[in-house]
Amino acid sequence: MVIMAVSSSSSTFQPVLDRIAAEIENMPARGRPADYIPALAACDPRRFGMAVAELDGTVYGVGDWRQPLSTQSLTKVFTLALVLAGGGDALWERVGREPSGNPFNSLVQLEYENGIPRNPFINAGALVVTDRLHTQTGDAAGTLLDFLRAESGNAQLASNKDVAASEAAHGDRNAALGHFMASYGNIGNPVPTLLDQYFRQCSIEASCADLALATGFLARHGIRADGTRLLTSSQAKQVNAVMLTCGTYDAAGEFAYRVGLPGKSGVGGGIIAVVPGHCTLCVWSPGLDERGNSVAGVAALERFTTLTGLSVF
Repeated sequence: MVIMAVSSSSSTFQPVLDRIAAEIENMPARGRPADYIPALAACDPRRFGMAVAELDGTVYGVGDWRQPLSTQSLTKVFTLALVLAGGGDALWERVGREPSGNPFNSLVQLEYENGIPRNPFINAGALVVTDRLHTQTGDAAGTLLDFLRAESGNAQLASNKDVAASEAAHGDRNAALGHFMASYGNIGNPVPTLLDQYFRQCSIEASCADLALATGFLARHGIRADGTRLLTSSQAKQVNAVMLTCGTYDAAGEFAYRVGLPGKSGVGGGIIAVVPGHCTLCVWSPGLDERGNSVAGVAALERFTTLTGLSVF
């Protein structure tokens, strides 16, 4: 096996991506799309795209890297950063920072832990974060969308109303999570308002290129694309740490073992990942494993860190 060393000004990302795409094309099994969200169920599991964005905004891509995808839980990283930027560490009184060990939409731990979710990336924790962002801004989903447009440079990003409606029509579990936490005083806005914001947030569509660029502030230690600071270096480190330990649901240990990067997956088939000080990545393939992570996406990121030697370990 040949390791292709990559510098931070790498001109070798494109050959690496091309090689990964060729290998992924031969994968026999790709998993299944998220069939519990009807608007996502028809996605072809063999679609594949991958993008790498350098710190200066240079982007490399392969496959369907310009194809808009349903961001779903990828947005949880950005809402977390926005809440920390606006309210500091007060958020951590309402949500923990530990892996859950349970499915992302589980109700079980909330009862044992008095309505405090384990981490901000399971659904219960993300609802708390969106609730806080809505309190801070008056429009959580709109604030998030403005941020993604600014960081990606794509003013055309928008929510998919059909996907949002599909999630709302099948959102009983999220409603249960919201009402349960509200009963413990851990939700400040009316639950129906919160759910509307959350479904609008998750239904935002963006490409791998857009998302790799939008995640760049985490590789730049909190600095946005325009050079202003969103997070302190310490806060950026904390977000990356929670991504590493909690970003892929109850498969975070396996993801860390195979990929070795902070990452966040979504049931739309996307995964974003960060190489602090070097670059950010987004990969998309709609076929999921039983834990809700893209089968081809994890494999592609594993190959990327193997071929380039870029990892946090």
